Amino acid sequence: MKVCHSFEPAFDDPTLVSFGGLPAVMALAEQAGLHHLVGEHVSVPGTAGSNAAIKVSGLVAGMVVGADSISDLDVLRHGGMGRVFDGLRAPTTLGTHLRGYRFGHVRQVDAVASRLLANLARLSPILHGADQLVYVDVDDTIRETHGYRKQGVAYGYSGVKGLNAQVATISTLTSAPVIAGTRLRKGNVASAHGSARLITDTLATLRRATTPGVVVVRADSAYFTHQVISAISRGGAVFSVTARMNPAVTKAIATIEEQAWTPIRYPQAIFDEDQQCWISDAEVAEVPFTAFTSRRKGDHVTARLIVRRVKRLNPQAKVQGELLPGFRYHAVFTDSTFGLVEAESAHRDHAIIESVFADLKHGPLAHAPSGLFTANAAWLALAGIAFNLTRAAARLTGTTLGKARTATVRRTIIAVAARVANRARHWILHLPRDWPWQQQLAALYDTTMPQLSAAGP
Repeated sequence: MKVCHSFEPAFDDPTLVSFGGLPAVMALAEQAGLHHLVGEHVSVPGTAGSNAAIKVSGLVAGMVVGADSISDLDVLRHGGMGRVFDGLRAPTTLGTHLRGYRFGHVRQVDAVASRLLANLARLSPILHGADQLVYVDVDDTIRETHGYRKQGVAYGYSGVKGLNAQVATISTLTSAPVIAGTRLRKGNVASAHGSARLITDTLATLRRATTPGVVVVRADSAYFTHQVISAISRGGAVFSVTARMNPAVTKAIATIEEQAWTPIRYPQAIFDEDQQCWISDAEVAEVPFTAFTSRRKGDHVTARLIVRRVKRLNPQAKVQGELLPGFRYHAVFTDSTFGLVEAESAHRDHAIIESVFADLKHGPLAHAPSGLFTANAAWLALAGIAFNLTRAAARLTGTTLGKARTATVRRTIIAVAARVANRARHWILHLPRDWPWQQQLAALYDTTMPQLSAAGP
């Protein structure tokens, strides 16, 4: 492909907009009650908190179209955007609003996010299949920062200086993850700090949104604590948590008989047609295990210890104790009733939360935009709202976009050039002819603005 002419840029069209899908997405936000919920729950004091519903929706809209800093929010004020949206605010105004937040106000935004997710679940099939099986995944990540002026910045467990973002997601076998809860913590905080409360809140959000079937909460070894397991059990869910390889776990694994190991389908596994089984260097087995025996007897928890072992390819590597030579072992502590192979495979799918972290870090969480910790905490909570809103809009297209990355959804049905026009008191958004994702975008508009779409141009 080659440029066929020499062009002179002229920034002079007041009717063009760069985000032809944004009106449909924000119409969905209004249907889900974003303005009403912010007005009811968010009460930032002073002039910074005036018109909070307008400012919060502006922040969310900016994140939906890809803003990753406060100055980026100016992307909403161009061309014909003033003819499409009321209440556009300057980035400085939105930044002042964020800096007015304190910890209690961040929790107010969390309340809005929880209720908005429940409303979105009624408008869009983002939790399809939840009546059968639901997975709740909890994990944290470090948002790297530079300089020393941001509150809460420290070197964490990964050796990276930044802030720690903890996220809880909800997914099913047929729907991609949505964000059910967020917490911003200091950079040097322990991963499991405050996770019991986050899990309790997430399970409450889930039951506000739907009537779930079996709920499985998955987490890695950093969350292998009595507080986390207890919070999951109190919430009526099943736990599936990676067990740390402490002496008690190592001793339990050593008791597994050699014939008890079952080969599993693993990367590079081969299916033997004659034996009708997988030939793999990975195997699984299970053994009963009682955890937290150093605590009082009432705190002991007995469940299944499901173990995966993989042949150690490097004989010089540090081993996991003299009881377990030759293999690398990964143990999962769970009270699920799934079969051995199914339970182990389901737990490995906990890695799905990494895709959410990747989406956030390639979007709103590319930066921690403020020097104030509470402003960044509110930014993270609003990023969760924007993520869920984008996911819900994608699901309404009725296509595979419902499971696509946020960047893909933005590129196909949100960041579409359009021209605003009015004909006989009827507003029209002229979109590109032969747009490859025309059907998906039309389906979104038909759902969020049915009375307008049905009228036609």
